[in-house]
Amino acid sequence: MLVAFGLAWPVNILKTLRNRSTFGQSLAFLLIVLAGYVFGLFAKLIRGNLNYVAVFYAVNLLMVLACVLLYFHYRRLERREAGSAS
Repeated sequence: MLVAFGLAWPVNILKTLRNRSTFGQSLAFLLIVLAGYVFGLFAKLIRGNLNYVAVFYAVNLLMVLACVLLYFHYRRLERREAGSAS
């Protein structure tokens, strides 16, 4: 599952960069997934069970964080555009 999500996030990032839009994205979903990776990585750290799975958690966490940052960036641009259009 971590590998499948790991392959999906770069596709989402590229789609967002190409479209320059937040259309079809859910901030709530991104934040829930982000929290899941944070808690998963945190659990690995607390248990002292740092192995290759922790690397997948960390990489996926960074990619989802990139998605969230892109969401806020393009959302701000969309709002600015909407404000200047009216």
